Amino acid sequence: MGVSTSRPTTGVALVTVDFPPVNALPVKGWYALADAVRTAGRDPEVRCVVLTAEGRGFNAGVDIKELQRDPGHTALIGANSGCAEAFAAVYECEVPVVAAVAGHCLGGGIGLVGNADAIVAAEDAVFGLPELDRGALGAATHLARLVPQHLMRALYYTSRTATAAELHAHGSVWKVVPRTELLYSAMELAEEIAAKDGSLLRLAKAALNGIDPVDVRRSYRFEQGFTFEANLGGVADRVRDTFGKAAER
Repeated sequence: MGVSTSRPTTGVALVTVDFPPVNALPVKGWYALADAVRTAGRDPEVRCVVLTAEGRGFNAGVDIKELQRDPGHTALIGANSGCAEAFAAVYECEVPVVAAVAGHCLGGGIGLVGNADAIVAAEDAVFGLPELDRGALGAATHLARLVPQHLMRALYYTSRTATAAELHAHGSVWKVVPRTELLYSAMELAEEIAAKDGSLLRLAKAALNGIDPVDVRRSYRFEQGFTFEANLGGVADRVRDTFGKAAER
C-alpha cells in the first residue's frame, strides 16, 4: 500500500498509487505521490513518467474520513497543501507525464489527470468533481483543461461524471481501451515519447508549460481558499452530513 516507482522499460518510470479500497489519499499519500513524480522527473535516465493506480479506480480524491477525525483544521490544511503539491508535481515534472486511468477519477484525481500531458483511459473510466456533495470546492482549474467551459460548469454544479469516451470526443483523452489493455497502451505511448532525445523533451515540456494561458498552481490555490472558507463557516460539515442536498426550509 502507498506509492511505488518501477522502471518497466528503458526511459520510462511507472509511478503506481495503491490506497485501498478506492484510492482516496490521506495527507501523507499526496505528498508521497508528489515526491515520487518529482524524483522520477529529475532522473536523467527518465524521459517519460506513467502515472497509474491499483484497485477499483484511479483516484477518489481526499480521504474524507481523515478530515472527519480531526476536530480542528490541521488535516484540511494538510490535504489542501498536499493536493496542491501533487498536482504541481505532475504539471512541473521535467518530462511528460502520461496518466493511465481506470474506473473512477474523482476530485483530486481530476487535479492529477488535468495536469498530465496525456491521458489513456479504460472503457470503464469516469471523470468528475463531486466536490459540492462533499462540502468542498476545487479542481475546476483542471476540469476546465479536459472539457469546454460550459460543460465544466454543468458537471461541477451537478456533480455528474463524464465517460472516457466523452472526453475522447473532446480531445482530452488520447485513447480509450479495454481495462485489460490499459497499462500496455499507456506504456506504448510513453515508449514512443521516451524514444525522443531526453534533453529536447525537457525543453519541450518547459516550453509548453510556458505558453499555457492559465497559471494552474495559482488558479487552484485560489479555489482552495473557498474550500477553507466553507469549512470555517460550517457549510462543509453540513453538506457532508446531508450528502450534498440543500437544507430543507
